[in-house]
Amino acid sequence: MRSRNILLAGAAGASAQELYVTTTGYTARPQCTAPPAAPSYRFEEFSFTQNDTVRYATSVPSATTTYTFGPAYAEALEQLGTSLSTTTWGSWLPGESSISATDTDDPYGQAAWSSQWLDADLVNYTSVGLYTTTVSPTPLPSSELVLPPRDYFGPTDCYTFPEDFLFGVAASAAQIEGAIALEGRAPTLMEKLIQDDRPKNYITNENYYLYKQDIQRVAAMGVKYYSFSIPWTRILPFTVPGSPVNEQGIKHYDDLINYVIEAGMQPIVTMLHFDSPLYFLKDSNISATPDIGYNNGGYWHPEFVDAFVHYGKILFTHFADRVPVWTTFNEPLLYAFNFTGIHNVVTAHAELYHYYHDTLNGTGKVGFKLNDNFGVPKNPENESHIDAANRFNEMQLAGFGNPLCLGQQFPESLLQTLPGAHPLSDSELEYVANTTDYFGIDPYTATVISPPNDGITPCTAQNLTTNPLFPYCVTQETTNTYGWNIGYRSHSYVYITPTYLRSYLSYLYNTFRKPILIGEFGFPVHDESTRELADQRFDSPRSQYYLSYLSETLKAIWEDGVHVMGAFAWSFMDNWEFGDYESQFGIQVVNRTSQERVYKKSFFDVVDFVGARGGLGY
Repeated sequence: MRSRNILLAGAAGASAQELYVTTTGYTARPQCTAPPAAPSYRFEEFSFTQNDTVRYATSVPSATTTYTFGPAYAEALEQLGTSLSTTTWGSWLPGESSISATDTDDPYGQAAWSSQWLDADLVNYTSVGLYTTTVSPTPLPSSELVLPPRDYFGPTDCYTFPEDFLFGVAASAAQIEGAIALEGRAPTLMEKLIQDDRPKNYITNENYYLYKQDIQRVAAMGVKYYSFSIPWTRILPFTVPGSPVNEQGIKHYDDLINYVIEAGMQPIVTMLHFDSPLYFLKDSNISATPDIGYNNGGYWHPEFVDAFVHYGKILFTHFADRVPVWTTFNEPLLYAFNFTGIHNVVTAHAELYHYYHDTLNGTGKVGFKLNDNFGVPKNPENESHIDAANRFNEMQLAGFGNPLCLGQQFPESLLQTLPGAHPLSDSELEYVANTTDYFGIDPYTATVISPPNDGITPCTAQNLTTNPLFPYCVTQETTNTYGWNIGYRSHSYVYITPTYLRSYLSYLYNTFRKPILIGEFGFPVHDESTRELADQRFDSPRSQYYLSYLSETLKAIWEDGVHVMGAFAWSFMDNWEFGDYESQFGIQVVNRTSQERVYKKSFFDVVDFVGARGGLGY
């Protein structure tokens, strides 16, 4: 057999040193000692033995210490420098087509709030979920916490996680909360994203009312960190500075954060996970073709920066004392839409970083997290393929990483490709430089990259309408130069590519020189949603994904010297994948009729793996 391992250059544009390590023969087994010369055959008394040892998950112990990461609300409010007014609004229920409120002269009254939902003109908004109030949690029976049978093969590494490693689970509000028009929440882009008959985000997992039970289920499995997002329009239904704060929204997330801590875990908060207020898109073409990314998130809007910074400050004011890690933007490139969107994200993030550390003297961490399916050259012996892979990664990462991590200019690949692109001024560079405590990444898989037949340059002068390869202007594939898939395939775009993950972590750390946070990683097993419940639960391919990725992460830490500060499994339950329930990324099954959650094997396996290596933090 022949194996080839790719080593990419650490910095974009650098030449590769050794691209292939080529061996002929069978896989070495250095951990194995030589067997005896011959087996010894014999008869013995036969009896059935217990093949399975019954083990139970170890739950998180209750909190015994109170940690603070910033000033409490009263002190933080003084630093805000502006007064806050709070109010409450009703709900927008299916079938309501007129405004019954009489306060039409109030720009932030019930009538104005209801008008936002009328203007949103939702498709097939015909029902709400099972719940309209917070559900009290019920104890989990020990029978749910019995560990499943082990897979026969598993990682053989002998490393442990550093003491400060953050291992947890993640999800986003738009994908699990539901209750979209209840308790004062205003419309977002997510309600307009799917205009056909595919599932909408109207109900999803009803986590908005079931969050206490969901938190208990995660804590019962022994997970220490819970990463979630807060919807902008549930805090500020009218989006902009000067508009009232939603009292119900503040109370909800205040209680959620307190409950996470009470359960013995720590909260990780993302400010914007794709669910932009519809305010920024009400006068534009939501489905317009972007210059870069997939969707129009409104980040280009002239009011976006000031409004987002104000929203972030309100979150800090109320919750900074209890939240150790903040993510300002989730995968902003996907919804940036154009160069202005990228520029605005960089500016807004830097402002919030300065406010948190310089004004509030917060002691936690503030960062961002990006998307990029690591681009690897199809033929790593071909310099043009290496250049194409470096361009692909640079365009997705360096637009944010260069200025925020390094204080360096936007990469030339962006400046020379995107319409209207322009460099940051010297004063802008100075202000945004080194304004992140970590480099967050969602490294689900890898992508095979090669240049187009006619080269990169002709494509860069075109657009997405005239050339489908724009703006990256490279060919993206999932098979290597020998015709093999890059890894075992999932139900969607994810392939199991753990060895590339190790290279990726080294690339990120050595390029952007910040601690790396794996903000999401996960695997939707092929056709899982069509199977019986017992088969969905025994999700060995997902276990293989998680354990191999974490094993390679440990190698990156201990052998390559990469500072990986944590990893959050996506997702802690099956959720709404932007119009899709068939791509199940969850480590729990969700019954769409009853909202019952059931643990999958991978949840036990990944916690067992991390716990056995000292990574659960207790």
